[in-house]
This record gives sequence, C-alpha cells and structure tokens, in this order.
Amino acid sequence: MARWNHIMSAKADFQLQTYYDHTLRDFGNGFTEDLKTFDIDWQNRYRFGQRHELSYGLGFRLMDHTVTNLELFTFLPEHKTLYLYSVFVQDKIGLLKDRLDLTIGSKIEHNSYTGFEYQPNGRITWIAAKDQTIWAAVSRAVRTPSRIDRDFSIFIAPNLPLIAASDKFISENVLAYELGWRIQLQKNLSISLATFFNRYNDLRSAEPGPPPFNIPITFANGVNGETYGAELSATHQVNTWWNLRGGYTLMKKELSIKTGSSDLNKGTAESNDPEHQLLVQSTMKISDALEIGTVFRYIGKLPKPKVPGYAGWDLRIGWKLGKVIELNIVGQNLLDKRHAEFIASTPPREIERSIYGKIICRI
Repeated sequence: MARWNHIMSAKADFQLQTYYDHTLRDFGNGFTEDLKTFDIDWQNRYRFGQRHELSYGLGFRLMDHTVTNLELFTFLPEHKTLYLYSVFVQDKIGLLKDRLDLTIGSKIEHNSYTGFEYQPNGRITWIAAKDQTIWAAVSRAVRTPSRIDRDFSIFIAPNLPLIAASDKFISENVLAYELGWRIQLQKNLSISLATFFNRYNDLRSAEPGPPPFNIPITFANGVNGETYGAELSATHQVNTWWNLRGGYTLMKKELSIKTGSSDLNKGTAESNDPEHQLLVQSTMKISDALEIGTVFRYIGKLPKPKVPGYAGWDLRIGWKLGKVIELNIVGQNLLDKRHAEFIASTPPREIERSIYGKIICRI
C-alpha cells in the first residue's frame, strides 16, 4: 500500500492511495482460490466561503478471482474479473460559527453484479457547551453481492445441485440512525455515548426448491430486520507518553422473514452476533524511536450456532529507523493457541495465534 497526502494551501489538500493484495489459498482437497485485488482511491478537500468545506473523490477497484473447482463444489465461471467504480461528494456546512454544523453527502458505486448503488448520509453536530458535543446522523449503506451469492453451487451428484447459483440476488441495504453525546470531563479525559437503530432490508435467505425434495436451494433476499443498542467509549491521556482508549458495545438484533419467503433458516443465519463486546487499547511511546501498543478485547458468546465468548490480546512493537522507515512486529491472539470465533464448517475452523512483520516507509 502507498499513500500520498499533499497540502496545497490552507484551504485545500488531497490524498491519493493505492494498494495491491494477492491471496492464494489451498484447502488441501484439490480446491484452490487465487485472488488479486488492485485498488486506487483519490480524495480532495476544499474550503470555500465562510461556511463550506467540500470533500469529493473517485475510486476504482479490480478483483481478479480464479478457483480450481471440485466436481461437486464449484464457482462458475472458474475465472471472473469484478470491477467497482465509485464517486462521492460531501459538504460540511457551518450553520452557526463554531456551534452548529450540518454535513450532507452521498457515495455512488457501480459494481459488476447490480450496477449503480447509492449511499447518502446526513449528520448534524451541535457544540452544546465548550466541553460537550451532541450529534445525530442518518445514512444508507449496501452490501453488494459476492461470488458466493451469485456464482456458487454444490452438487449432490453430477448435474444434481443441492445449492444452485442464481443471478436474482440483489444488494442488502441498511438505513442507520445514530444519536450521540460526548463530554470532555478533563483536559486529558473524554467520554462518548452513542445510541443506534438500524433497519435492514433484503438480507440473504436460503430458499428451498420445488417439492418433494425442495432442491436446489438458492440464495435470495427474503429477510428483513432491525438492530439497536449503544456504544460507550472513553479516551484518557494518562501522561505525555501513555494513551488509553476503551469501549463497550451492547447490540440487540431482531430479524424476520419477508412475505413470500420460505427461508430455511427462519431468519437466523444472518443473526449470529455477540450481544456484548469490550475493547481496551493502550499505546505507550517509550522513546522517540520505540512504541508499544496493546489491544485487549472480550467478545460475548454467539447464540445460534452457539460459540463461547472469548478474550483476545494483541501486541505491537514499533521501531522507527529515522524519519522514513518504521519496522513493526505484531502478535495476535496471544492468550491462547487457538479459539473459535464462528462456525462455518464441520469441524469448525479456529483462529490461531499468529505473528507477522510490517514495514512502513514515510516520504
């Protein structure tokens, strides 16, 4: 990944970012997956007049996906190139100087499966006092189809599908509402509380085929639902070299089957999420060259299929070699050798302890 930030003036700046990712997976049974992703994104910000801060940008992503199919487990076609084009524009409007701001905008995407998708948003921010901020927001987001939704099939025997690919699957979408409050209790301590309510439409369902065997099963958009809850977070600058951040999230979810759907999962397949999540992050700047960061998290149990809750701890050590090069070594899931986070196969795959290195170059 490479990123270029450039300040053109006191009123204008831009960011250009590009990345390339290549993932090769061998499942050990003859099935392989090769995915190459190229992405480039440009964003520009410009202030004009006394009240407006305009942001806009363009994006392009290419995903080249190739699989080696099994006789009864297939993606068709075996090779497919997917494209994603995007454009966005946003205007932050100062309604009352240093007191009340309104932000409105939209992102428009074009993907290889469903064509154009729009994602508008609006946010209002009120500085109620010098140490308190209240905000409210409403936005729309989509999840566009993946190859599993459109191109994937499983066969009981040759030419006898159990799960059949279908080109009828459309994008899932959510309308999200948020109301929040932030207070600066001390110069080095702030607390935020955000409540949310999300209304989902066209979630994925598994529709049975004709009787008497009810096969093939196809993916459709037969589930609607709602989530609601709250997020409590805090930031504490303990001293000049130690920063603490943490948060707790409570989420409730209610899903239902749409009229005309016969979802085999009765709306439960898309609802296996934890009700409770806790996160504590610590960053210590030991010296100008050495930084140590840790993240502790607790994820509550999943209801169906049942997965126990777990605790995880990650550690990052960063070492700056001058102003240009930074070396990082990161350990993830250090509390145990492996643990389950979800069940998507039998026997379930578990997330293992891992260590990796990273090099950052800043020019």
